[in-house]
Formats: sequence, structure tokens, C-alpha cells
Amino acid sequence: MSVTIKDVARAAGVSVATVSRVLNSSATVSEATAQQVNDAIDALGYSPNFLGRNLRKCETNKILAVIPSTEHTFYSDILRGLQDAASPVYDVIISTSHSYLATEMRLLNMLFNRTVDAAVLLGTQLDADKLNELNGKYNLALCCERVEGAKLLTVTIDDEKGAYDATEVLIKKGHKRIGLVTAANSAPSSTDREKGYRAALSKHGIGFDDSIVYRGSYDYEDGAMGYHKLMNAPEPPTAIFCISDILAVGTVRCAHEDGLEVGKDIDVMGFDNTTLSKIYIPGITTVAQPGYEMGFTVMKKLLENMSSEYKDNSHIKLSHSIVSRESARLDDAVK
Repeated sequence: MSVTIKDVARAAGVSVATVSRVLNSSATVSEATAQQVNDAIDALGYSPNFLGRNLRKCETNKILAVIPSTEHTFYSDILRGLQDAASPVYDVIISTSHSYLATEMRLLNMLFNRTVDAAVLLGTQLDADKLNELNGKYNLALCCERVEGAKLLTVTIDDEKGAYDATEVLIKKGHKRIGLVTAANSAPSSTDREKGYRAALSKHGIGFDDSIVYRGSYDYEDGAMGYHKLMNAPEPPTAIFCISDILAVGTVRCAHEDGLEVGKDIDVMGFDNTTLSKIYIPGITTVAQPGYEMGFTVMKKLLENMSSEYKDNSHIKLSHSIVSRESARLDDAVK
């Protein structure tokens, strides 16, 4: 039979409450009494169940962060922001869902079982109804991906405006045939970025042409396939907007292999401002998301929610910017 706290109390000749105070290093217990209790603990070989105690108090000092993939460096700055905002009180446990609903729900069992205090989802397969239900019972937040109709703390940029600004820069550089390489999934960021692209074309009197739009995934290979589809159109584009830097790199590589000078013969714009966009040659002009600030902000607000009677379920949109590099120099744009 395992030794219990009652056994310790009996051996030390004190109450269970006194033993509990000693285990919690309470200043209300005298040194002599504390010594009695500690001697009983040593003699009996008692090991307190701190996890069980924390679960009963709903405090594990751990927060779960679920990312869709480990392949994209975009998440690294967000995770660093999460960890810095949580430290030193909370540890951040990072897990990958691979965008599978079943995996995501299995990971969220840590939240349901109270082995973590809260969870931040950097993309989710859950719909708004399920998210709203869970947010009513647990501490939950979204970061970098919104969900239409979800009423819980969310921190993103304005993806539609970011794509609008990127497309408008290309238009102001004189382009009227601007291709789009995007993702076929229904992620709100993907649909928002296509909306922004379309809105900028419309604002400047340029018709939308589906023959110079490619919808695939976020993989490097899709950037390459997108390039070939667009350049084989009856009237190829003179510029290409890619909704991620990974797609932009795939596009730039194929343009180079075709003998085109990127930034001169064809302009390419990316999205995210990942490390890849900075170190690739030529450097990728891109829409910069403030990843670290996004992670820090969502964690700071989540911690406030955890200690408050009323949750802040607002959607916070942080500012984006466009970083000029060789693939599409901004100084050529008409002011």
C-alpha cells in the first residue's frame, strides 16, 4: 500500500492540514512542527502527488501550443513570442497536428484532462461551433489563423489588406497581368488573401483572369507548378503574387531555370517574411507578418483571460508591412 498524507499526519502527530502547509512551505508552521513532519515523510518514504494537487487546483503551469506543421519556419517567431510571454511562470508544450482533426482533438485531451491550463491553436480544423463550445469551458485562443464565426481570443494580421497592398504595389510598378499562386484549402487566410488580390485588381480597373491563378497547397513544389501553369497561359503574367514565401521561392526558382531575371523580366511577391525570403537569392519581396508580436500578444491576453472573471474574446489584428528585396523592388512603384 502506498503511503498517504494521512499516514504522515498520524506519524507526525499533527493534522492533515498541517502536513499540507508544510508541503506548500507555508510560513504559518513553526520550524519544530515542520521538522516533525519532514522526519515522518523521510521515515515513511512519502512522495507527494504534486500533479494531482495541481490538477485539483487547475494549475499545471503548462500551456499547449498546437501547430499544423514543423516544416514551415513561419511558426518559429510566433512560438518564441509565446514562450517569452509565458516565461517564467508557464512552460509552453509544442505539438503538431499535421492538420488532422483527430490528431488535434487527441492533443486537446491535455486541455480536457487538465494536464495543461490553456491552449493556443496556430491553425485549426475545428469549426466555429466547436471552438465556441470549448472556449466556454476552457482557456483557448487562436493565433495567425482566424475562424469565421468563432468568438474567442484571436490574434492575426489583416490578411485581406496585406494581399491588397502587395498586389497594389505590383500594379503601381506598371503590371496589368498579375498572376496568383495560392492554396486550394479553405483556410481563412488563403481565402482572405485571394479576396485582397481580387479587390486590388478591381480597384485599379484590371479584370480577374482565372487562367493566371493556380490553387494548390503551401508546398515548394506547388510554387513550381503554379509558375508553369501561369506562364503557359495564353497571355502569361508579368508579375506573380504568391500567398506564402515557400510558394514564392518555388516560383522564383522556376523562373530562373527558364532564363528569366527575377525582378527585371518578371516580378515575384511573397507573404510572411520568413527567414527563407531573406536568405534566398534573389531576396523575396514579401508581406511581413509580425510573428513574434503575434505570439507574445496572444499569450499575454490569454494569461489575462485565465486570471479574469470575464474573457476578452476579441479579434486583434496587428499591422503588417511590405519588405522590399530583389524579386520586386518597391522603389520602382509609382507613388
